[in-house]
Amino acid sequence: LEISMAFIITGLWPFIAYYVILLVMAEKDNDYLLVAAIDFGTTYSGYAFSMRDTYKTDPLKIHANQAWNAGGRQLLSLKTPTCLLLNSHKEFDSFGYEAENKYAELVMDGEQDDYYYFHRFKMSLHNNKNVKCDMTLEDITGKSVPAIDVFAHSIKALVNHLMDALESRGTGVRSNDIKWVLTVPAIWTDNSKQFMRKSAEKAGIQKDHLLVSLEPEAASIYCQHLPTEKLSGAESGFTMAKVGTKYMVVDLGGGTVDITVHEKLAGGGLKEISRATGGECGGTSIDADFIQLLAKIFGAPLIHTMKREQPESYLDLIREFETVKRTITPSKEGKINLTIPYATLDSLCKKHLKEDLPSTLSLSPYTNTISIRGDKMRIDADLFKTLFDKTIKNIVALLQEVITRKESKGITMLLLVGGFAECSLVQAEIRKRFLQQRVIVPEESGLTVLKGAVLFGHNSKAIGSHRGREPV
Repeated sequence: LEISMAFIITGLWPFIAYYVILLVMAEKDNDYLLVAAIDFGTTYSGYAFSMRDTYKTDPLKIHANQAWNAGGRQLLSLKTPTCLLLNSHKEFDSFGYEAENKYAELVMDGEQDDYYYFHRFKMSLHNNKNVKCDMTLEDITGKSVPAIDVFAHSIKALVNHLMDALESRGTGVRSNDIKWVLTVPAIWTDNSKQFMRKSAEKAGIQKDHLLVSLEPEAASIYCQHLPTEKLSGAESGFTMAKVGTKYMVVDLGGGTVDITVHEKLAGGGLKEISRATGGECGGTSIDADFIQLLAKIFGAPLIHTMKREQPESYLDLIREFETVKRTITPSKEGKINLTIPYATLDSLCKKHLKEDLPSTLSLSPYTNTISIRGDKMRIDADLFKTLFDKTIKNIVALLQEVITRKESKGITMLLLVGGFAECSLVQAEIRKRFLQQRVIVPEESGLTVLKGAVLFGHNSKAIGSHRGREPV
């Protein structure tokens, strides 16, 4: 009898051990008080969070930071620029708006050579098949720093900002009470995704407290929770929950456009049915075309001089354009008013072009479509809209390429998310070109990925299978 019992116990041991492991994993998965997600973008970054108890009763009660200080002028953004400033010892100085503003002051005082300034550096991981943990990044002046330090310092800045916010709220939540979620583009290589994970760990996030979420999947999760009235383009009774529904997630960000096709599975999961694709035709492409327009008026050398010698004025001008470009609509007529650093531009024109600002404009190709009134540059609405043409054309071409794939047959919906999805011109053109699909845009589409990542942190089983690759 003793031998028989020993045999039975020995035979059952693998199953007992497996059950114990499952219990430990389940306990570990529930060992958190709060989920915090970090959306590390090309142009802007931010975070959002929700308590576990709150998620159980109200999943959509998610807090996003609303106190990023832009200095003199507050942008219409719940995020902060992805900019990092390091001191002469390559140690952290500042991040976001603070880094932008301080670097502008350093340049004005001629002290920038002792610092390292990085911006829009996330693009270094885009379509880069040779991403390694020991690679370096050059700052704006060409000085090198280990890339993983640049990313880790930036993630750490967001983590610290969140911890300060939690402390000021009196939550009593500590870092080891938090489950962290880091978002990454689906179009990135596995090396790039792993690099971000390593950067987060170097920033102090514990490995077993960290999840990595693909941005389109986070967006899908969030939109499935939203009521119809929060989805522009959705009619009463609309649902994304029907099993077998195929839809395209179009993440329109600052630097890139990231496209994935999902199918709704039984049980609430998602299946990726077409390989992720994308291109460098995000919102910053329009900024570049605006700079080209200025170069046609003042000459590229003068714009370069302004950026180098008067960075604060240059930064104010770009921020103003960022704000105004979000308000343009297809029906807009007349003039678009842009506040400009008149004194700076006028002084530069007199010094380098031997003409004042109004005279310089009158000699340009835009003498009939752009005028100056005080500190306002008044641009014909039709001319302003042309700044979007090339970028929108590239986006439409990407969508057409994906939608004509064999595996994409049956797509009934295009889900537009990301900050650039808030642009009415982009929405209107996509709706005009894709009449067979319903075009859906969630409210606050710039926060869709971020809030979806929080939901993913609370329920990471929401995602099913990935096409041709392992999940992150």
